[in-house]
Amino acid sequence: MNTTPQNTEELSPLQRAFVTIKELRSRLDALETATTEPIAIIGMGCRFPGGTNDPESFWQILRDGVDTIQEVPSDRWNVDAYYDSTPETPGKTYTRQGGFLSKIDEFDAEFFGLHPREVTSMDPQQRLLLEVSWEALENAGIAPEKLNGTKSGVFLGISVNEYGQQALFDSATDIDVYAATGNALSVAAGRLSYSLGWQGPAMVVETACSSSLVGVHLACKSLRAKECNLAVAGGVYLMVSPLTTIAMSKLQALSPDGRCKTFDAAADGYGRGEGCGMVLLKRLSDAIEDGDNILALIKGSAVNQDGRSSGLTVPNAKAQQEVIRAALENAKVAPGDISYVEAHGTGTSLGDPVEVKAVTEVLRGKNTEAPALMLGSVKTNIGHLEAGAGIASLIKVVLAMQHEEIPPHLHLTQLNPHIAQVATAINIPTQLTPWLPTKDGKLFAGISSFAFSGTNSHLILESFDQVKIQNSKFKNEGELERPLHLLTLSAKTDNALKELQNKYQKYLQAHPEIELPDICFTSNTGRSHFSYRLAVVGDSPAEILKQLATIEIPAESTVKPKIAFLFSGVDSQYINMGRQLFETQPTFRKTLERCDEILQPYLKESLLQILYPEFEEVSSRGDSRIARTKVRSKDLDETSGQATLFAIEYALAELWKSWGIEPDAVMGQDIGEYVAACVAGVFSLEDGLKLILKNSGFLEGNSNSLLQESEISYSPPNISFISKMTGKLATQREIANSEYWQNHTDNTVKFSDGIQTLYEHEYNLFVEIAPQPTFDTFAKTVSPQLTQGTWLPSLDNTKADWEVLLSSLAKLYRLGADIDWSGFDRDYQRQRLQLPTYPFQRQRYWINQTQTH
Repeated sequence: MNTTPQNTEELSPLQRAFVTIKELRSRLDALETATTEPIAIIGMGCRFPGGTNDPESFWQILRDGVDTIQEVPSDRWNVDAYYDSTPETPGKTYTRQGGFLSKIDEFDAEFFGLHPREVTSMDPQQRLLLEVSWEALENAGIAPEKLNGTKSGVFLGISVNEYGQQALFDSATDIDVYAATGNALSVAAGRLSYSLGWQGPAMVVETACSSSLVGVHLACKSLRAKECNLAVAGGVYLMVSPLTTIAMSKLQALSPDGRCKTFDAAADGYGRGEGCGMVLLKRLSDAIEDGDNILALIKGSAVNQDGRSSGLTVPNAKAQQEVIRAALENAKVAPGDISYVEAHGTGTSLGDPVEVKAVTEVLRGKNTEAPALMLGSVKTNIGHLEAGAGIASLIKVVLAMQHEEIPPHLHLTQLNPHIAQVATAINIPTQLTPWLPTKDGKLFAGISSFAFSGTNSHLILESFDQVKIQNSKFKNEGELERPLHLLTLSAKTDNALKELQNKYQKYLQAHPEIELPDICFTSNTGRSHFSYRLAVVGDSPAEILKQLATIEIPAESTVKPKIAFLFSGVDSQYINMGRQLFETQPTFRKTLERCDEILQPYLKESLLQILYPEFEEVSSRGDSRIARTKVRSKDLDETSGQATLFAIEYALAELWKSWGIEPDAVMGQDIGEYVAACVAGVFSLEDGLKLILKNSGFLEGNSNSLLQESEISYSPPNISFISKMTGKLATQREIANSEYWQNHTDNTVKFSDGIQTLYEHEYNLFVEIAPQPTFDTFAKTVSPQLTQGTWLPSLDNTKADWEVLLSSLAKLYRLGADIDWSGFDRDYQRQRLQLPTYPFQRQRYWINQTQTH
């Protein structure tokens, strides 16, 4: 409660000073909160050695303790031509091993709209970044096109372009119009922003081995400063040429067997690796508000420099301590809260002891009662990814937090003797080890990334309880749910859609415990929707899986369909029509309640009581149709029958519109034409209901509710309107007046002419806004030519409501309609999941050159 007096002139000078100080303190507190707000990690994508193509497969590599180091693949360079066990041999490297990705020459150019010539001249690191960043967005359940034009940023660690060395310098004749943009490091970030339509900061960070973690640090600062509202950050490195390996061999920095034996007495240099990792970041408050799947929190970070040390590439223990302390201060986390540190840990006999001593000095110091600090390094699994090293460490820690397990640290048989002196303060798990939360249920970790350039970085991570936030957000909501759900899949090619279909089948088989509503919500709202489309309806993962196994890939939907809403007339209504929707769909229910509110002064009984009298509860599928066919339209008097039909049809139209299905044209029979006019904006809902009451004779002589014609306000239709009187497109002058509606009951319905008019104007998709599918049935009896389009019912008195609606919605989607999937699930409790990502259809693109490397 604000107790500050509004008129400070009434206060004494001392009191006014106190008020001013209080306001300034409040502003300072708000500023400090903004500059230290935790940053949420909401999505991840990666390519790492060992066939790792996503975070889930990366975790399997880590938890199983897999050593992914292999001999240099033949498609990189001729290892025999460049190998010599003697480090001093000119032009040679003394290692044959490293951590490699497969098929880095392949890319889905068509998906990203790139010409094959441009891709051939493009650094494969740029290609990898496009794919992995797209996957990070999908991993977060965010459809990339929703961010077009937003203040979203790119912070990218990248240091060397070995492909460009060949493309630009191996042969001058190979240089083309795409060579410059395809190989400039700055364009690696710029191309991401260009491809996604982002307008926030986009920058490349080049600090050697700490590049990607420094990029994450800068992304956090940019988010807190509100330069951007979302950021993708990470790094990439590919070994295309032997030249960098030869250069590092001359420094004698490499391990002969290509493995990082971090913390071990046998540590003899680092093993080189390659890969790409990207994380999607948001301010925590925004992530919670947007319902994002929060994987972990970046509590704080820091960056510094070694400055003048004993050598340019020699680590500085004091600088490492200072950067860790600065990160702790930024995070507002106590040293003793950190239970695990993902070390830079390259596996050098000099660097490892320096790092361990710095970490233990800051995080444990003389605190002998604190539990041993757990240490590990992902480099023992995949090698040192150089510019991409820090992001690999970050993704590892996020995964470990989610699973509450520390993966085994490899290649440790005997502790480095220079580390042994602090052995009691550390614990280096060599087996999969439980990671026990603190007393408040949280996990805290530090991540270090240092560079031979002298730039050091450290991040503080905190685990996050997504379930707790989810339950809190919906704590006041009931258990409202649909009985059926709709899953959509789409791709740019039929082969890609088939592959995506298979990926979802495998996912559903592997995760039968996952809630189907969340699967459908994430797939529907968190993916771009392309022209090859599938849609299946079911009540369980098993049912969806069954349908995915049998459904055929439909033809490509290249043209957005023109949709007409057809509103039925009297004799189609019945008691309990739409009851299942009324009980489980808030938009539908609220619309009916609004109609009931408008009609209360005129009807003797509530509209809702007329529609839904008490009856024995039955299941939402199958038996529900029995209950609602007990009482048919003959039991409704003329006035209540017309009112209930109007209300149901209007509620159905509003429901379709809330899902993004907007009609391009409308046509109706008798009462249905009044509803069509409301939907087309000819008159308001209130006026439409009053008109049908007046035309039914109910308002005649009723002094309490006499409706004067002058009270009705008419407007031109805002969409095409087919008149039931003429069967033609109505003019504005024709229907936006009282005469048309006064003569409404005196004319026959020219249904056939109206349908023919719609066909002539290229309408071929008809949604029946009716309690049962009367139009389609009538059209078949009149002329087969009238049924050439697609007819979709909204309700059917022989089937459950949701079964009919979702079947029609699925067909609309397959035919290319744009559906507002967020609107579809707006009224329900949903959570984003990590689902299978897009199956890129890759082809080989590589610069033409002789095999001299």
